[in-house]
Amino acid sequence: MRIIKTKDYNEMGRIAANIFFAQITQKPDSVLGLATGSSVLGLYENLIRLYNGGDLDFSRVKSVNLDEYIGLDGKSDQSYRYYMDNNLFKHINIKPENTHLPDGLAGDMGAECKKYEKLIESLGGVDLQLLGLGLNGHIGFNEPGDIFEKYTHIVDLEESTIKANSRFFANENEVPKQAVTMGIKSIMQAKKIVMCVNGEKKSKILKEVLFGVITPKVPGSILQLHPDFTVVADEEALYESDRL
Repeated sequence: MRIIKTKDYNEMGRIAANIFFAQITQKPDSVLGLATGSSVLGLYENLIRLYNGGDLDFSRVKSVNLDEYIGLDGKSDQSYRYYMDNNLFKHINIKPENTHLPDGLAGDMGAECKKYEKLIESLGGVDLQLLGLGLNGHIGFNEPGDIFEKYTHIVDLEESTIKANSRFFANENEVPKQAVTMGIKSIMQAKKIVMCVNGEKKSKILKEVLFGVITPKVPGSILQLHPDFTVVADEEALYESDRL
């Protein structure tokens, strides 16, 4: 495990982007595992800046996203497809056909989960996986539970997750109650993992993830076992960890 402490959110985004810069430079046809949410926006802004400056070429890159809400069309401004298109893909030269997310409108969600796993396998696996961290310790949409779900699966979102994500919707009732997400084994099979965490509100759960007992009740704690796991977090997010 490698922990990189930054002074603030902006520095977190720059440093995380530098890790992706190195990955794409060294392997132009990298398979990137991508995430959504406010924690990774700074990273995407810096990748766009590097691309606009002529320093990055995404033409051979392929991407697979962690998750998608069930029931939202990709054109919905709250879908993760919409988020990725408008916060990254439309601003760089990645080929649209090389960007992949689970289909939240699939008629058979069980078959969609299996299809997504086969897709990841067909790409040769993920070279570099990006993660955020939920307030309850979830990674992707892998919520706390009694077991670590291995593969891409349907998940019922916890009330705490629905409440946290309601800030992106008109009201809490509009937040989808289910999502499809890559499983813990799917995530852990990535060759490298980078997790971005910021803010004091994540400080307690980040300490549990990094230094607590490895348990499915704190899904992110499994990352302690990954051989190439880097946390990029600001001072506020690492406050509790620094007190150890």
